[in-house]
Amino acid sequence: MTEEVALRFSVSRNQAFLLLEISCALVSRLPKTLAALDCGVIDLFKASKVTQLTREVSDEVAGLVDEHMSSRLADRDPGAIRSSVDWAVKKYDPDGYRDRAKKKRALRHVSLQHEGETMSTLSGYLPSEVASSVYASLDRGAHTRRDNDKSKTLDQHRADLFAERLLAEDRHGKPKAHIHVYVDFLTLISARNDPAFLAGYGHIPDWLVREIASDPESTWSRLITDPTTGQLLEAGADKYRSPASLARLIKARDRECTQPGCHRPAEFSEIDHIVTWAQDGKTNHHNCHGYCKIHNLLRNEPGWSAEPTGNGGMTITTPSGHTYTTTPEPLHDPRPEPDEEPPPF
Repeated sequence: MTEEVALRFSVSRNQAFLLLEISCALVSRLPKTLAALDCGVIDLFKASKVTQLTREVSDEVAGLVDEHMSSRLADRDPGAIRSSVDWAVKKYDPDGYRDRAKKKRALRHVSLQHEGETMSTLSGYLPSEVASSVYASLDRGAHTRRDNDKSKTLDQHRADLFAERLLAEDRHGKPKAHIHVYVDFLTLISARNDPAFLAGYGHIPDWLVREIASDPESTWSRLITDPTTGQLLEAGADKYRSPASLARLIKARDRECTQPGCHRPAEFSEIDHIVTWAQDGKTNHHNCHGYCKIHNLLRNEPGWSAEPTGNGGMTITTPSGHTYTTTPEPLHDPRPEPDEEPPPF
């Protein structure tokens, strides 16, 4: 159902999951919060503050929290509502709160979220005391640097220290890029200024890709495309396991997971058949594509199917009968045929 909603609403699977989770919780466990939403006392975002902190408690505790919050929702900001819910959960479920805290501390992780205009957010999900210590250490270092270098703000110094420590570089070192960037040759040599493609992020400006490519530590790989389509040239094999050359071609062509709305870089995804090997699917670039593990497993669920449309493209059919067609983006604009008229200005 999460995947159906994600495709239908054109949102990420995480957003779809949250929409379903909030809806189910309000209808089944939090009737007073739902009533406040129906009457316009709160909006969906404020309602989500109640559902988020009660998602792992029992129905009995959720009911107590719902009753407690019924008179504490009106005219309050989301942060205040969240604080009241957190207090109520600790009050009505102290043992459960302690057990969940232990489990959450075992789920610590680091995540990467790409933003706009060449920037991204790298964050760590850490125990509060550890996160506070890390930030305090960065803050102390930033103030020390700021005393000697007023050209940067404290935020900039903190960010620079953060990157340097994680990359084990000294202050004058330059972070080394271990990323996949796709750029046409004419842009690379400054003959034109088309955007390039950074795997897992999207398009980046020409000046940035030339800066990355000019780093002496960067390595280059040549990709040959069909000038009339912009797609990579054909490669094929007769074995079940994709050969390394075919795998490299598919990952370079797809750049990301080919499920609509999923942007996991292809180099971290799986290469598999659209029509399975058991169904006599061919091991070639028309029938093979990059899929993240989650979406590769999804296609085996009842009601899900996919048909190839050529060169890694496919039409997906969901259990509800809706269809979605996806095709790898060409690496550059196709070259017009000689007899084609130029587009009007």
